[in-house]
Amino acid sequence: MRGGRPDRGSDRKLWTSGGKPARNDRDARAREAELSEEEKQARALRAVRPRHDDPEIPEGVTARDLDKGARNELKTLSKENAEGVAQHLAMAARLIESDPELAHRHATSAARRAGRIGIVRETLAITAYATGDFALAIRELRTYRRISGSNEQLALMVDSERGVGRPDRALEVGRSVQRSELSSAAQVAVAIAMSGARLDLGQTEAALDELDIAQLNPDVAYSYSADLFSAYADVLEDLGRADEAESWRDRAARADAALGDDDGDLVEVYEEDIIFDSVDDVLADASADSRTGDNGDEPVRPSES
Repeated sequence: MRGGRPDRGSDRKLWTSGGKPARNDRDARAREAELSEEEKQARALRAVRPRHDDPEIPEGVTARDLDKGARNELKTLSKENAEGVAQHLAMAARLIESDPELAHRHATSAARRAGRIGIVRETLAITAYATGDFALAIRELRTYRRISGSNEQLALMVDSERGVGRPDRALEVGRSVQRSELSSAAQVAVAIAMSGARLDLGQTEAALDELDIAQLNPDVAYSYSADLFSAYADVLEDLGRADEAESWRDRAARADAALGDDDGDLVEVYEEDIIFDSVDDVLADASADSRTGDNGDEPVRPSES
């Protein structure tokens, strides 16, 4: 069977993914009645995993290893299926950096079991992108957006269009959504991807303009600021403005060091060296001129060496 169509002359009947006879296929229904329980179970397994072997789940990996918000999306599944899908999603998240190919296999297994769940299609898209399969990433991202109604992965769609060699289309995709509808982190990611598309087209000045957004503030830094500052520095370098580029790279390095593992926190970034005696002093001093981060966290001032 190719592309969902039975081969001509084949005696085999078309079965649905659930292992049941196709609708209105009377011969298949008659054959169904003749199958033993063992044959039915074997056929069901073939329906679940045709052309794909589920990668092994290491001992000890459970649904609890998956983010709570993601687990909530699986509540429409049966308990057993939800556990299996969650395990594969957890493994995909664990492996995405070290072994994207294996992460993608886990995401594929999850999609075969729960293809109508937004987080599953999103994970499949992300792992496809990580393996360089940009066409699949685009297709899965469109499906994810249709299922979830979310545009938060717009930057990945833009960059995937770049990946298949369509920078003009990438710009169209990026302009198709109002930036104000996105979170600040997503706005930054889209700006970076759009800037890359401009560079693909040789439009270096326009690439710099794409990055000139509200989040490009040298005095404060969020978790996404280091990436934005670095992208801005790279384009400045391409424009021959080396001194400015070095300044923004320094800001990126300091923002990254200041934030550490506290993703989402807002950090005041200062040019001069400041050393505080204790964390309490840092928080007390910052409270006088606090700014709220994306997650409502209180800002802190980083000490610099």
